[in-house]
Amino acid sequence: MAAAPSQSSSPPDHIAAPANKWLIAVAVMLATIMEVLDTTIANVALLHIRGSLSAGVDEAAWVLTSYIVANAIVIPLTGWCGAFFGRKRFFTFSILLFVGSSLMAGASPNLPTLIVFRVLQGLGGGAMMPMSQAILMETFPPEEQAVAMSVWGLGMMLGPVAGPMLGGWITDNYSWRWIFYINVPIGLIAALMVVTFVHDPAYIRRGIKRIDWLGIFFLAIGVGCVQVMLDKGDRLDWFDSGLIRTLTILGVGGIAMFVIQEFRTREPVVDLHVLNNRTFAVGTVITTLVMFAMYGTYVMIPLYCQQIAGYTPLLAGFVLSIQSAGTFLSIVLAGRLFNLVDARYLVAIGCLIGGYGTWQMAHFNPQIDFWNIAIPGIYRGVGSGLIFIPLTTLSLGAVSKENMGTASGLFNMVRTMGGSVGIAILVAMISSHSQIHQSYLSGNLTPFRLDAWGHANAAAMGGFTRHGAAPFYGMLYAELERQATVMAFVDDFRLIAYIFFALTPVSFIMRRPQSSPGSISAH
Repeated sequence: MAAAPSQSSSPPDHIAAPANKWLIAVAVMLATIMEVLDTTIANVALLHIRGSLSAGVDEAAWVLTSYIVANAIVIPLTGWCGAFFGRKRFFTFSILLFVGSSLMAGASPNLPTLIVFRVLQGLGGGAMMPMSQAILMETFPPEEQAVAMSVWGLGMMLGPVAGPMLGGWITDNYSWRWIFYINVPIGLIAALMVVTFVHDPAYIRRGIKRIDWLGIFFLAIGVGCVQVMLDKGDRLDWFDSGLIRTLTILGVGGIAMFVIQEFRTREPVVDLHVLNNRTFAVGTVITTLVMFAMYGTYVMIPLYCQQIAGYTPLLAGFVLSIQSAGTFLSIVLAGRLFNLVDARYLVAIGCLIGGYGTWQMAHFNPQIDFWNIAIPGIYRGVGSGLIFIPLTTLSLGAVSKENMGTASGLFNMVRTMGGSVGIAILVAMISSHSQIHQSYLSGNLTPFRLDAWGHANAAAMGGFTRHGAAPFYGMLYAELERQATVMAFVDDFRLIAYIFFALTPVSFIMRRPQSSPGSISAH
């Protein structure tokens, strides 16, 4: 049995006094929600930014890409930076960097200046999410960590749901510059609360004597090139482009050299030995594949609604937001059940429910109605909440508190990379598979197919007889193209369902949760 908190071998300041733990939660969550909002709030203002700064479409897209790339680079460095500078000091610095760069981004006179400050925003914001997770896991006692992660998960929901709506409202009623200015008062309040309530546990101060500059260099090259490759690949026709091939070689080579460097240096910037912990390693793999699947649906559902079903952007957004209702309910449920049920069962059930919802999407057709699109999203939302809260708590709870910062940074990096890879691959599959299906369908469509003629006889025969066959063939080709695209979407949905179903038994490779986080042996 573990000793009482006052007599624990860990320093007494590693858990905050009960009166302060929720104030600490509010402080770190305020900063993190601000950062998550900024990953999506600029999307809807992109056309306004482009017009205001006289930029092209590809140039303006760097407003989004630069932030994501900077985020991806700094996330895995969070644990090392927290140990080197002190977590409280580094968290406060990250918030102030985010606030200052937000202010300057809003005042930017041209696009290059805006991109520079978006990079600084990404560097400041990227560290907030893993640090907030680590601080909450340390602040709350073991039996309340699942509740803390549930609160954290609910806060993270605000980004995808509220970001586009808030950004659209601010842009319509004020100016795109205010999507950055709004961060200033929120960030200053968050920084003040962090300075007041958050304290560093003694075990974080490890006295790092040297900086692994080579590891940082390889990480920046590898992750940066991979993120840019994923962002630009579809527009540049992937490996037909010399730039994409170069970025791929640099990205894969940089990541490989980073891994080699981290294992051979005595003071690594990211301690990859944390992956020796089986529960954490398996949880990291699961979260990568789940983010591959979930982020893909976040992109594909709005595309399907607008491209196939003919919905407006607002209605398509409403379809996607319904998924959040399921996520909200399951996050609350997962937080309450974590200490009553083996968390591995919750993850497995979440995978089954998410897989079932996605399998329902594999039966979509061009005439599908609103609720038959939306209801599978509720299943996916319920599944995601049952997966992420127990999975995050299990994975990070299996790591010693001294390695919590490194583990949280690595965990969030693979989440980001999994989502980026998922979006890129699944969107590319829609493009290529639609061409394959179109070729197949067109080979079976001829004027001698009576079913094809009979399908549109009443609507098109008058035009065929009076104006020739061109209008009729045009109508048939448009419908053929639409059917081929639907089949390509279905291929993606079926693949995602297979991923969820395949992950169901994998969750049981993780060790059964023990009475105290960090007590699971690292093997």
